[in-house]
Amino acid sequence: MPEPAKSAPKKGSKKAVTKTAGKGGKKRRKSRKESYAIYVYKVLKQVHPDTGISSKAMGIMNSFVNDIFERIAGESSRLAHYNKRPPRYRHLLQGHGNHELVRERHLRAYRRRVVSPGHYNKRSTITSREIQTAVRLLLPGELAKHAVSEGTKAVTKYTSSK
Repeated sequence: MPEPAKSAPKKGSKKAVTKTAGKGGKKRRKSRKESYAIYVYKVLKQVHPDTGISSKAMGIMNSFVNDIFERIAGESSRLAHYNKRPPRYRHLLQGHGNHELVRERHLRAYRRRVVSPGHYNKRSTITSREIQTAVRLLLPGELAKHAVSEGTKAVTKYTSSK
């Protein structure tokens, strides 16, 4: 008995369709969206192995992580810029043998020139110290302590693996 002729795939089939981009004949690739979804899912499974998460809830969690990341990055950037002091004023801030009134006058002049809002140094590095301080400033009480503890643990694990 002869086999029936193979028909074209149905409209709703799940096969991958590759489209050509005009003259070049190269395949278009779907642009990738970066997300924290896999990491949120891994943490969820560590804490509650039998619980799932909807795509809408995952979107909310992704927005939350992005928001916290931006806040910490912004705050640590400000801290890095404000904490960078020129070498000629450093001795005034330590107070080694200077008279208090002179020191206070110099400090006021220093703050006007260096730490005034809108003044930023050309270059500065954000270190783990600035990030830790930013976390302490942004997160409340016990949550900040746990976050600093977990962050320190992660940095230690990373440096020891090198």
